[in-house]
Amino acid sequence: MTLIDGKAISAQIKDELKVKTGELKDKGIEVTLAVILVGEDPASQVYVRNKKRACEYIGYRSLSYELPADTTQEKLLELVEELNGRDDVDGILVQMPLPKHIDEKAVIEAISPDKDVDGFHPVNVGRLCIGEEGFVSCTPAGVIQLIKRGCPDFDITGKECVIVGRSNIVGKPMALLMLRENATVTVAHSRTADLKAVCKRADIIIAAVGKAGMITKDYVKEGAVVIDVGINRTEDGKLCGDVKFDEVSEIAAAITPVPGGVGPMTIAMLMNNCYEAAIRHNR
Repeated sequence: MTLIDGKAISAQIKDELKVKTGELKDKGIEVTLAVILVGEDPASQVYVRNKKRACEYIGYRSLSYELPADTTQEKLLELVEELNGRDDVDGILVQMPLPKHIDEKAVIEAISPDKDVDGFHPVNVGRLCIGEEGFVSCTPAGVIQLIKRGCPDFDITGKECVIVGRSNIVGKPMALLMLRENATVTVAHSRTADLKAVCKRADIIIAAVGKAGMITKDYVKEGAVVIDVGINRTEDGKLCGDVKFDEVSEIAAAITPVPGGVGPMTIAMLMNNCYEAAIRHNR
């Protein structure tokens, strides 16, 4: 059984970006990410800190906008508009979730699709759908890299892939990316009839349902590659995924742990999107 190490693979991607960023700097191009945080959600503060740290390590310039929780939607949209217009900003990231009085959809749609390094803008989702160049949301992009780099002898082409979960941020873009890699894709969800039988035929299972330990070994065929996107907490506060790791690791060919699997990849792919944004911006 191969344990797919997200920490090691994300470090590898960041090191590659560091070299490429150095080459851009030699040409006088600086990659710049603007990060907006509204309010004081502790988890969001941790994420933003990690993103800044990654920027610093790779050699990006990061601009930080920390706004109070009572910031109006109008004020936030004004800031996004200002950053859209700035030539020295390549990527814009608004940390979610936003306070209840702000419409997340309106904020996502206000970000220029060419600076939308989160890959959430409907234009980027549409580009992915029809196979055009655009930004792909970071978690699904990270999953592809985990499979390719963590299982270098495993070819996705022609494999049967079951994605459990149909969210806009993971499930749906994941299905499109897997199609792009020539997998045969099934998107399963809470209403799927006989989910166990559907999962059991998969060569690749991607669990993104948000239910602790839901995927047991009864769902997995021997020799499958299992990617666990779920992040849940057990009753005693420990982090765990959607997959019962101890059971499934006995029969899977390869599996990601939680924590240390998909999580670190999200920031690595965000950094990759920032680099891509700078390249396109300076064409």
